[in-house]
Amino acid sequence: MRHLFLAATATLAVVSAAMPATAQDKPASPVLNRIIDEGTNRTQVMTTAQHLTDVIGPRLTNSPAMRRAEAWTQEEFRRYGLVNVHKEAFPFGRGWSIERSSVRMVTPRVVQLTAIPIAWTPATTGALTAPVIVAPIDKERDFAKWRGKLSGKIVMLSAPGTGDEPTDPAFRRLAGDDIAKLDVFQQPSYDPAAADRRLKRLDFAQKLDAFLKAEGAVGFATISYRDGKLVSGEGYQFGVGETPSMPGVQIAAEDYRRLARLSVSGPAPTLEIISDVRFDDSDTNAYNIIAEIPGTDPKAGYVMAGAHLDSWVAADGAADNAAGSAMIMEAARILAATGVRPKRAIRFALWSGEEQGILGSMAYVEQHLARRGSPGDPKQSGMKSYYGFANRWPITPLPGHGDLAAYFNIDNGSGKLRGLYAENNPSVVPIFREWLGPLASMGAGNVVARQTGGTDHVFMQSVGIPGFQFIQDPLDYGSRIHHTSADTFDHLKATDMRQASIVLASVLLSAANADKALPRPPVPTKPVVTDPFAISEDDD
Repeated sequence: MRHLFLAATATLAVVSAAMPATAQDKPASPVLNRIIDEGTNRTQVMTTAQHLTDVIGPRLTNSPAMRRAEAWTQEEFRRYGLVNVHKEAFPFGRGWSIERSSVRMVTPRVVQLTAIPIAWTPATTGALTAPVIVAPIDKERDFAKWRGKLSGKIVMLSAPGTGDEPTDPAFRRLAGDDIAKLDVFQQPSYDPAAADRRLKRLDFAQKLDAFLKAEGAVGFATISYRDGKLVSGEGYQFGVGETPSMPGVQIAAEDYRRLARLSVSGPAPTLEIISDVRFDDSDTNAYNIIAEIPGTDPKAGYVMAGAHLDSWVAADGAADNAAGSAMIMEAARILAATGVRPKRAIRFALWSGEEQGILGSMAYVEQHLARRGSPGDPKQSGMKSYYGFANRWPITPLPGHGDLAAYFNIDNGSGKLRGLYAENNPSVVPIFREWLGPLASMGAGNVVARQTGGTDHVFMQSVGIPGFQFIQDPLDYGSRIHHTSADTFDHLKATDMRQASIVLASVLLSAANADKALPRPPVPTKPVVTDPFAISEDDD
């Protein structure tokens, strides 16, 4: 039987070369062979990723580099032959970029430290030189302990802790047992009190800044949350009028702990901080990039794939998420190059503001799919809109809600795609297994029930859109790459990214040509509290 199947496949491939693509093309048919051929023999996925990382570099939302990325990706989509290529604006805040920075310990000896300015903190005026004080502050009640002690100091706000040596391999691929453990239906949990506590916590950054300023501090430092001389520089005060009053730096854990030990054993060490950073307020809107392969049936709606184009700035934002953006672009290029004419349109999105609260895809939801909350609800922005979104009721679908048949997201590094998460939607499991069957030999034949979160499909799901992520080999994404100064092109795996682009293109075409749209969850209504007997604890 196997020999007969191979012979039949070869015959179909020869016939298909002379046949034009039709609206009924499906990846299980010879069009899959064309996708594989285009995605292997004429691949551009790594050159796309290299341009986004080596040439453009880190793409902090609204930074000059992000503006270059927005323009370049639109040009590429047009070069591929996609239509309706445009950018969609949403309110964001200030642009910010690093020109140069340096952090040194200058007493009791000179040491160049591994450190980075915290995003959206202001510049120093030349070199800022001052002693440090270790003053762990993470709650308002900590203010009283340090009142009157911080004047003229660079305040080390994090508790130093101890070294955290890894016990698991840094680089990992998923085994069959690992994937099997993901096949678990997770009951949803609704805890509005927890969301309220997170919203309250967002005000702490402004209160801390006001306290440090009132106490006469001249700067602050935090510890990197990973060992290994890795830094990330994450910061979230990007809104107009939210900028901290003094410069802040994140210091590598090993260097931070040295400073803390010296502070205990003798006179407090002195730091020299040079932070030459620039704000850009020329356009406070951020932009999502949208492009399409048109469908042949205007009434059939569209399917969509997306990845976030923005990144943090400690490195080049390669695995997070130039890799996903390059895969989205490559899948678009592959499908356009094969000349397929799907029944449903296939829309591609490169999101902005994901790292600051999934704001770009949230804006798309609110512009095209559904509104959450009542018209009289207070307007929320920035991180408050992120934490508050899921607690706004009711959900009001917009006219375009039913047009989006399915959304697929890529945002877990450059590892091979191993299949799809059903995202607690058991009705799609047999459909996904059929779509992925021809891709099983590439390692992508798995379907698991588990729901995933933390990236651009979550707000689609929250308004009743079928939104999905791919199972992906983790490689070293979570152990050392995610958000860090090691997130460079060197850690991207070309064979994995070629495979992923092919799998994505195939799945999108299957979804676009399916006779019926994927089973949809109901539009959510306000649930009851999952644990009505829980006793809330105030974070402060």
